[in-house]
Amino acid sequence: MKRILLTALIVGTACGPVGLAGAAQAAGDAAAGKAKATSCGTCHGANGQGTQVGPKLAGVDPATFVQAIADFKSGKRDNAMMKAQAAPLSADDAANLAAYYATLK
Repeated sequence: MKRILLTALIVGTACGPVGLAGAAQAAGDAAAGKAKATSCGTCHGANGQGTQVGPKLAGVDPATFVQAIADFKSGKRDNAMMKAQAAPLSADDAANLAAYYATLK
Protein backbone atom coordinates (compact mmCIF):
# COMPACT_ATOMS: atom_id res chain seq x y z
CA MET A 1 0.00 0.00 0.00
CA LYS A 2 2.82 2.42 0.84
CA ARG A 3 4.46 1.68 -2.50
CA ILE A 4 1.23 2.50 -4.37
CA LEU A 5 0.84 5.78 -2.50
CA LEU A 6 4.45 6.72 -3.14
CA THR A 7 4.08 5.93 -6.84
CA ALA A 8 0.87 7.97 -7.04
CA LEU A 9 2.56 10.87 -5.29
CA ILE A 10 5.56 10.81 -7.64
CA VAL A 11 3.43 10.55 -10.78
CA GLY A 12 1.00 13.20 -9.59
CA THR A 13 3.80 15.56 -8.69
CA ALA A 14 5.62 15.08 -12.00
CA CYS A 15 2.43 15.72 -13.97
CA GLY A 16 1.23 18.68 -11.95
CA PRO A 17 1.78 22.20 -13.26
CA VAL A 18 3.54 23.35 -10.10
CA GLY A 19 4.95 20.02 -8.90
CA LEU A 20 8.51 19.10 -8.13
CA ALA A 21 9.25 18.54 -11.82
CA GLY A 22 8.17 22.11 -12.56
CA ALA A 23 10.40 23.44 -9.81
CA ALA A 24 13.35 21.42 -11.08
CA GLN A 25 12.77 22.66 -14.61
CA ALA A 26 12.76 26.26 -13.45
CA ALA A 27 16.28 25.86 -12.00
CA GLY A 28 18.07 25.90 -15.34
CA ASP A 29 21.52 26.91 -16.51
CA ALA A 30 21.53 30.60 -17.47
CA ALA A 31 24.70 30.27 -19.58
CA ALA A 32 23.15 27.47 -21.63
CA GLY A 33 19.99 29.53 -21.93
CA LYS A 34 21.93 32.52 -23.25
CA ALA A 35 23.47 30.32 -25.93
CA LYS A 36 20.02 29.01 -26.89
CA ALA A 37 18.36 32.46 -26.90
CA THR A 38 19.76 33.74 -30.19
CA SER A 39 16.61 32.95 -32.18
CA CYS A 40 14.41 34.50 -29.46
CA GLY A 41 16.11 37.87 -29.98
CA THR A 42 14.56 38.31 -33.40
CA CYS A 43 11.14 38.97 -31.88
CA HIS A 44 11.87 39.62 -28.19
CA GLY A 45 14.98 41.81 -28.55
CA ALA A 46 18.65 40.96 -28.12
CA ASN A 47 18.40 41.37 -24.35
CA GLY A 48 14.82 40.19 -23.94
CA GLN A 49 13.66 43.78 -23.63
CA GLY A 50 10.66 43.18 -25.91
CA THR A 51 9.80 44.71 -29.25
CA GLN A 52 6.68 45.61 -31.21
CA VAL A 53 6.59 41.97 -32.35
CA GLY A 54 7.29 40.12 -29.08
CA PRO A 55 6.77 40.90 -25.39
CA LYS A 56 9.49 41.49 -22.83
CA LEU A 57 11.14 38.32 -21.50
CA ALA A 58 13.77 39.95 -19.30
CA GLY A 59 12.99 39.47 -15.63
CA VAL A 60 10.13 37.02 -16.20
CA ASP A 61 9.63 34.52 -13.38
CA PRO A 62 11.23 31.20 -14.46
CA ALA A 63 8.19 29.10 -13.57
CA THR A 64 5.96 31.43 -15.59
CA PHE A 65 8.34 31.22 -18.55
CA VAL A 66 8.52 27.40 -18.44
CA GLN A 67 4.72 27.17 -18.23
CA ALA A 68 4.31 29.53 -21.18
CA ILE A 69 6.64 27.41 -23.32
CA ALA A 70 4.70 24.28 -22.33
CA ASP A 71 1.43 26.02 -23.19
CA PHE A 72 2.71 27.05 -26.63
CA LYS A 73 3.96 23.51 -27.28
CA SER A 74 0.63 21.95 -26.30
CA GLY A 75 -1.49 24.48 -28.17
CA LYS A 76 -3.09 25.78 -24.97
CA ARG A 77 -1.74 29.19 -25.98
CA ASP A 78 -2.44 29.87 -29.64
CA ASN A 79 0.39 31.52 -31.53
CA ALA A 80 1.73 29.84 -34.67
CA MET A 81 5.18 31.48 -34.45
CA MET A 82 5.68 30.57 -30.80
CA LYS A 83 4.34 27.06 -31.30
CA ALA A 84 6.95 26.53 -34.04
CA GLN A 85 9.72 28.02 -31.88
CA ALA A 86 8.73 26.09 -28.75
CA ALA A 87 8.15 22.72 -30.44
CA PRO A 88 11.81 21.62 -30.62
CA LEU A 89 12.66 22.84 -27.10
CA SER A 90 13.25 20.20 -24.46
CA ALA A 91 12.27 20.71 -20.82
CA ASP A 92 15.94 21.48 -20.10
CA ASP A 93 16.03 24.04 -22.93
CA ALA A 94 12.96 25.80 -21.52
CA ALA A 95 14.45 25.79 -18.00
CA ASN A 96 17.76 27.14 -19.29
CA LEU A 97 16.05 29.91 -21.26
CA ALA A 98 13.94 30.74 -18.21
CA ALA A 99 17.03 30.96 -16.01
CA TYR A 100 18.76 33.23 -18.54
CA TYR A 101 15.84 35.63 -18.98
CA ALA A 102 15.33 35.78 -15.22
CA THR A 103 18.86 37.21 -14.88
CA LEU A 104 18.08 40.10 -17.21
CA LYS A 105 16.45 43.34 -16.08
